[in-house]
Amino acid sequence: MQFQLLESLFENTMKYITEKTSALFLIIILVSCTPKKNNFDASGSFEAEETNISSEASGVIKQFNIEEGQTLSAGQEVGYIDSIQLFLRKKQLVAQINALLGKKPNVTVQLASLKQQLQTAETEKNRIINLLKSNVATTKQLDDINAQIEVLKKQIEAQKSTLEISTEGLNKDATPLQIQIEQLNDQLAKCRIINPINGTVLSKYAEKNEITSPGKPLYKIADLSTIILRAYITDNQLPLVKLNQKVKVLTTDQNGGYKETEGFITWINDKAEFTPKTIQTKDERANLVYAIKVKVKNDGYFKIGMYGEIKY
Repeated sequence: MQFQLLESLFENTMKYITEKTSALFLIIILVSCTPKKNNFDASGSFEAEETNISSEASGVIKQFNIEEGQTLSAGQEVGYIDSIQLFLRKKQLVAQINALLGKKPNVTVQLASLKQQLQTAETEKNRIINLLKSNVATTKQLDDINAQIEVLKKQIEAQKSTLEISTEGLNKDATPLQIQIEQLNDQLAKCRIINPINGTVLSKYAEKNEITSPGKPLYKIADLSTIILRAYITDNQLPLVKLNQKVKVLTTDQNGGYKETEGFITWINDKAEFTPKTIQTKDERANLVYAIKVKVKNDGYFKIGMYGEIKY
C-alpha cells in the first residue's frame, strides 16, 4: 500500500515538471521567434569625399614628403618633379629674345643728325628773315631755306617710320618666344606638387625617385573634419525626410551602447535602387530603397567604413 502511494506521488510530480518545462520551452520559442523592433529608422556606413591628386608633369620625383594618415593644408608644397631640362629651355629662349631685341635700332640716335640739320636750317631761316627786313637778303634765299627745311622734315619722318617698322618687326619676332617662355613657366609650376585641399592622406601611390607622368595618381586625400553617412530608406519613409533636415546619428561605442551625434541630410537620391547586401533597412522585406547622405561633424571618432544608424 505504501509503495503504491509513493509511485502515485512520483508520477504526479513528474507530470507537473513536464508540464511546466513544456510551458517554459514554449515561451522561449515564442520570444525567440518574435521579430525584434529596430530602434532606428535607417542605417548605412560612413564615407568621405575623396580626391585623387595626380601628377601634372612628367619626370623623376625628386621630393615627395607625405605619409598616409598625415594631415595636409591647402596650398602646402609636398614635393617636386625634376625640371632641369625645362629650366634650361627657358634660359635658351631668354637668350634668344635678348639677342633679337638687341638688334632694335636706337631711333633717337639715328634721327639726331637729321634733327640737328633741321635745327640749323631753321636758325638760318630766322637769320634770312631778319636780313630780308633790312633788304640785305633776297626772297629767293628765304624760299630756298624753306624748301630745305621741308625736305629735312620729310627725311626725318621717313627715317622715323622705317626705324619704327624695323622695331615693330623685331618685337613681333620675339612674341612667339615670349609665349614659349610662358608655357615653360606653366610647366615649371606644375613640377611643384601642391596639395589643393585641407585633408588627411588616405593612400600614397608614388615614392621618391620614381618616374611619373601627367595624370598618374600620386596620393588620395579627404577632408575628414566632416564625414558622410550614406544610409538607405524605404519608399514609405521617403515623405518623412527632406534636405537640411536634422537627424540623430547613432554609432556603437566601446561600452556596447550608442554614441549619439547630430547630422544634416544633404542629399536624397531621386531614384530607387536594390538594397545593398550589407544594409538592413527598417522594413527588411523591401527590395528597393533610396539612398540619402547625412553630413556629420567629425571629432576624429568616425572612420570611413564604420557602420551607423539614424533616427529622424
